[in-house]
Amino acid sequence: MKDFSKELNFKTSRSSGAGGQNVNKVETSVTVLWKVAGSEFFNDRQKGLIQTKLKNRINAEGFLFLTVSESRTQLMNKNKAIEKILEIVAKSLIIPKTRIATKPSRAKKEKRLDTKKKLSEKKENRKFKM
Repeated sequence: MKDFSKELNFKTSRSSGAGGQNVNKVETSVTVLWKVAGSEFFNDRQKGLIQTKLKNRINAEGFLFLTVSESRTQLMNKNKAIEKILEIVAKSLIIPKTRIATKPSRAKKEKRLDTKKKLSEKKENRKFKM
């Protein structure tokens, strides 16, 4: 995976949740922003894949963004944000294999019909005949 972390921009803000007065004073939450179209690390086809698969995370200006506020320190949140955005982009570049349609073999078809006949005969024999 290409390391495009040099193209990332970071914003900090105050985290919510536990932490006491530290939450009110320190900006530990980190939002990472990445301009997908302006990336020099990926070609146009890869950028298109990223934009289609991650369209819910890309805003109107074309920035892919991710906010992390898991830990109490800004540095740890920044490292986690870099790690997560690299992982998300790597997953979006994977192209799944196309499924090849297969047909059941003649023997399988005959076996299925044979079992249907046997079951039908078994049920027919249960009926009372006059």
